[in-house]
Amino acid sequence: MFPWHDIDTVLLDMDGTLLDLHFDNHFWLSLIPKALSEQRNISERAAMEWVEANYQKVDGTLDWYCLDYWEQKMGLDIMTLHKTLVEKIQLRQDSLPFLYALEKANKKRILVTNAHPKGLTLKLAHTDLALGLDAMISSHETGYPKEHPLFWQQLFERFDLDPSRCLFIDDNETILAAAKLAGVGHQLGVANPDSQKPHKLFSDFPAIDDYHCLLEELLQQD
Repeated sequence: MFPWHDIDTVLLDMDGTLLDLHFDNHFWLSLIPKALSEQRNISERAAMEWVEANYQKVDGTLDWYCLDYWEQKMGLDIMTLHKTLVEKIQLRQDSLPFLYALEKANKKRILVTNAHPKGLTLKLAHTDLALGLDAMISSHETGYPKEHPLFWQQLFERFDLDPSRCLFIDDNETILAAAKLAGVGHQLGVANPDSQKPHKLFSDFPAIDDYHCLLEELLQQD
């Protein structure tokens, strides 16, 4: 699928790409509306409508991913609520085999996530994800989400990357497009980010539903 001899670094999204997105979807679309319903003494439907309207207002911005923003906006203890669902924080079954194969093939593995540092810390504490990474960066460290070109500029500078020799993997097609526009040489989508939901269709980028399909060609590179 890819000319691996032309790729030095693999940039990897976290939620939906290396971790099962079911945790986040359940948290933000089920637990949060329920908590707001109880807190405000309104129906869960009304809470859901409020949530969806407010999510839409900041979609694609750093606030959308900011736990501090939502804690203030909602008046909820977001991290305490996160901790009630830690059993749902799960690695995709194919993630570590792929990450270890990348290491064997001498590819640098950098986690590139919009996740807030507090959420990132929690997820690293409850999975073995860090064992398969060489470095990581949260967009909150740069002041820009991955949707913004200045995020990519700071990423390339921080890790001294040649973007043309990078592969970026994400379950969000808008962010894949942002990476391509920023000069990243190769992009790959993840068609099954949430194990409990149907596969996604990608229009402009190749996508897979199991990293195992990449292992043979990766380990046989010249």
